[in-house]
Amino acid sequence: MEIETTEFELIENWDKILNLLNDGLMIVRPDGSIFHINRAMEKILGYKRSEIIGRPCLMLNCDACEPLMSKVPGTWCTLFYEAKNIQKECLVVKKDGSYASVIKKASLLYRSTGEVLGAVEIFTDVSNVQKLDSELNRLSQQLYGGIGFQGIIGKSGLMKKVFGVVEKAANSDAPVIVFGESGTGKELVAQAIHNLSKRREGPFVQVNSAALNPALLESELFGHIKGAFTGAYRHRMGRFEYANGGSLFLDEIGDLPPSVQVKLLRVLESKKIERVGDQEPIGVDARIISATNKNLKALIEEKKFREDLFFRINVIPITLPPLRDRMDDVPLLVKSFVDQMQMLTKKEITGLTAEAMNLFMTYRWPGNVRELKAAIEYAFVIKDSGLIGPNDFPGHILEYNEADVCHYNGAPEKDCEEKTALIEALKRSMGNKSHAARILGISRGTVWNRMRKYNINPKRIVFS
Repeated sequence: MEIETTEFELIENWDKILNLLNDGLMIVRPDGSIFHINRAMEKILGYKRSEIIGRPCLMLNCDACEPLMSKVPGTWCTLFYEAKNIQKECLVVKKDGSYASVIKKASLLYRSTGEVLGAVEIFTDVSNVQKLDSELNRLSQQLYGGIGFQGIIGKSGLMKKVFGVVEKAANSDAPVIVFGESGTGKELVAQAIHNLSKRREGPFVQVNSAALNPALLESELFGHIKGAFTGAYRHRMGRFEYANGGSLFLDEIGDLPPSVQVKLLRVLESKKIERVGDQEPIGVDARIISATNKNLKALIEEKKFREDLFFRINVIPITLPPLRDRMDDVPLLVKSFVDQMQMLTKKEITGLTAEAMNLFMTYRWPGNVRELKAAIEYAFVIKDSGLIGPNDFPGHILEYNEADVCHYNGAPEKDCEEKTALIEALKRSMGNKSHAARILGISRGTVWNRMRKYNINPKRIVFS
């Protein structure tokens, strides 16, 4: 005998049906009290069903709800008054005080008589979007910089020492600080530590401490609640919360304002943050990796950086050498960047001429690896095919090369000093040979002879 499924039996099993949904579901009565939530909603909020049933839905403190609050007497929400479906991206407050980023859809439920029975709200958790973005950035870096050690190019002795410290630092959870000039690759080192650590599955979140004013930086790091200050119309999740379970990279930490230094020190000590405008502490679990191109000890003496914060972040220091101190890595870097640009531009450029490579090997690279990469990118714009020559690089590289002192070619110290003195004299005289000769106490003919000897072109000297 065939058994028919009755409407009553379907209703009897409706809880099982709702619990199969991946999205959170909440049913709200017309008075705003919560009638039911499914298991997915329990997971999003951190509440058990018994803890939330019967309580007002406003307890979730959804930052998209305020504009929906009705000003019509007898109704509390425009959803019930205007009967329009709602779809909003918002933050809701979980049981532990942290935010969950969701897309909320809401619609009314009616009796057969047309009377409003309540509202059903569907919550799609999008909190993992930040983690996915972070992973995408990491994979992109591997795609375009996967050669070498975690995308860092170098085989010199100095870089091998750096790689060794990075591997050991990755096995610890202690704070790391990376010192180095601008353009040396501090962000790559921070990313490598994260990738090799037990936190690799968590997010890698970066903040530039020099990019924002103190008020905005505080909100960026710790988040804020709706109404915390003028213009705070929505809740904001801070970078510490986004980095929970992963690593937070504080770039240019030497530029951190004093007021934020105090709060950061408190977070490092307590492992808890307080959002701007809120007094409720929230636990966070993020490893701190910082970086700076400044002398923090000098800033401490000038009372611009807290000594106690320095000791907190300086547990594992890593110092990146400037490119001029590891010139043996220049050919490796050139090959890597040329290969990358070939892949991106599809141009048939095969490398550098011997003269161009010699220019690269004698240039001091004040902008370090970043400047070298920019020079290759410039050459790929100028050149269509074949080998890149010296004239395919930005003019300042040629100019600086003329003014360079010793050229890293084993020149005798006397020649280096003689060339340096001549270049300085030509700078002071704005290229006037007779004036330069008087400054040096030699004849004008000797100036000419030395200019030929050291291949100095006064037109390429940058006059100060």
